[in-house]
Amino acid sequence: MDFMGKARFVAGGHLTDPPASITYSSVVARDSVRVAFMIAALNDLSVLVADVGNAYLNAPCREKIWFTAGKEFGSRAGTKIVLVRALYGLKTSGAAWRAHISGNMRELGFEHSMADPDVWMKAATKPDGFKYYESSQRDHI
Repeated sequence: MDFMGKARFVAGGHLTDPPASITYSSVVARDSVRVAFMIAALNDLSVLVADVGNAYLNAPCREKIWFTAGKEFGSRAGTKIVLVRALYGLKTSGAAWRAHISGNMRELGFEHSMADPDVWMKAATKPDGFKYYESSQRDHI
């Protein structure tokens, strides 16, 4: 792969007025991650980790945003492009991603922790009958 077709568009959110909607997006606390690792170690549970690449691009855009296509769009240069996905640099992208992943986690049967709303848990049982919780944090699953 030579990455010739890969591009990253970043919005100039620092140039826009603050939106009326909430833009706050929390992150999992370091102590929550440490406690999860400790519980896994004490109960001989495996820890699997994955990262959601380009996480924001999976969330629907919460704002109505358009831009004029540049020459990199070829024959579409000069046309108006409407964003349908959150874009890095927008002030609301973090909150849009958090809302999107929260909805997906609920659909998968996870519930957020009362101690840390960015830690998601789901009851599970090992083959030997041992009951435990599966856990996930934001864009690290």
